Amino acid sequence: MKSFNPPVRTLMGPGPSDVNPRILEALSRPTIGHLDPAFIQMMDEIKELLQYAFKTENQLTMPVSAPGSAGMETVFVNLIERGDKVIICQNGVFGGRMKENVERCGAEAIMVEDPWSSTIDIDKAEQALTDNPDAKAIAFVHAETSTGTRSDVEVLCGLAAKYDCLSIVDAVTSLGGIELLVDEWGIDAIYSGTQKCLSCVPGLSPVSFSERAAQVIRERESKVQSWFLDLNLVMGYWGNDAKRSYHHTAPVNSLYALHESLLILQEEGLQNSWDRHDLNHAALVAGLESLNLKFVVDKEFRLPQLNVVSFPASVDDAAVRAALLDDYNLEIGSGLGVLAGSVWRIGLMGFASNKSNVLLCISAIGNVLVSQGIQVEVSKAVAAAQAVYSA
Repeated sequence: MKSFNPPVRTLMGPGPSDVNPRILEALSRPTIGHLDPAFIQMMDEIKELLQYAFKTENQLTMPVSAPGSAGMETVFVNLIERGDKVIICQNGVFGGRMKENVERCGAEAIMVEDPWSSTIDIDKAEQALTDNPDAKAIAFVHAETSTGTRSDVEVLCGLAAKYDCLSIVDAVTSLGGIELLVDEWGIDAIYSGTQKCLSCVPGLSPVSFSERAAQVIRERESKVQSWFLDLNLVMGYWGNDAKRSYHHTAPVNSLYALHESLLILQEEGLQNSWDRHDLNHAALVAGLESLNLKFVVDKEFRLPQLNVVSFPASVDDAAVRAALLDDYNLEIGSGLGVLAGSVWRIGLMGFASNKSNVLLCISAIGNVLVSQGIQVEVSKAVAAAQAVYSA
């Protein structure tokens, strides 16, 4: 055996995304103790930067020392107890994972299901709240990674407030990529991931809880079922007290990387980041549609950072993705769940959302389609994307 040296890829799948070299450099800095005064000062800066990214003043804002799936679990195991009832709006894979978490907490999941590639039906969600006045929370995905669909978090959180229940939001793919206003929209609990639009290394999950949600956690009747994810304990380490108590050994270097990632986002500005994702998405749409690939989500509800397109039945899905990887070092994602084998998921997230990646993706996919006998004009598709940038 010898040291592992990964190939250099362009990551345009559903995640992880390309990591900014500044972040990789930060990751390589000298490790210090997780209770070192300098490290604790950086932790405070991470909290402040996360508050900026989430657009919140929530004091209970921090990164969980584990990936986005653990962020999801952190929210549910802290807020939900045995016998509770939670309404879950599902329009893709990750609503199903919410259901798993609720049931493992010993609670009842009331499912409100919509077709994949459709946005969450507001009327159906409100009917579920009307039918279940004892629901403790309503949970939903902002940016459904499996389908490339955006749902109206602001309206759904308004319904939660109207019916006096907590709102739980999955923002794993949305944070940094599209508008997300935690305080203004009244979100009670939210979790995200570092490997999507933050373009950081995988393995951390930013979370934020309103004061109302934090009070629910403090007033639980039973212990949180996970010791590691128990926020009553974790906040002894991530809290605002001058003296921090040991809970676990934090992933020191990964937190350096997150700090740098959030600093880059702050330097660019949230609105500029959202606008950049929109522009590159528009160019990608122009190019892919010129290749006769069809977007499966209605324009109004598409995610600019996660593009889902269907391809002709004669196309060999696995062969195309393999050729892109082998010949162009370009990774795109396959379909997930009910969409497996019928769509590609193309990410334009964070550092990967740039003009050169858009043009590479269009030309590479076009060339591979031609090699499979599909009649498309690659140069015309690239020109269509270029026209968006020139407008």
